[in-house]
Amino acid sequence: MSYYALKHIHMTFAVLSGALFLVRGLWMLAESKRLQQRWVRIAPHVIDTLLLGSAIGLAVWSSQYPGQSPWLTAKLVALVAYIGLGTVALKRGRTRQVRALAFVGALACFAYILAVAVTKNPLIAA
Repeated sequence: MSYYALKHIHMTFAVLSGALFLVRGLWMLAESKRLQQRWVRIAPHVIDTLLLGSAIGLAVWSSQYPGQSPWLTAKLVALVAYIGLGTVALKRGRTRQVRALAFVGALACFAYILAVAVTKNPLIAA
């Protein structure tokens, strides 16, 4: 498999992960029973595992690692924030307002991750 094929696989899983998170967040806000469907609970884990695997593959292939490449470090830190906020938004938030704020914060983290991936610059406004 070529680097570019792996990169496109990674990008595809990133889009799928973000789109599914957006849909799940909207269902959470609407208090939809769809969140309880089996595929909705399983698919994010499968997609995110493949996304992480492709990310590790890209890092190894390109010899760029968090801690050495500032933009990858920024993506990793933002990913941890995204996961934390996403967990609050979809599972752990005690009130709808807390879940909604966490959802917006997670979406902002996801947008930042995408912007850093495109620009390779952790200071995307610069």
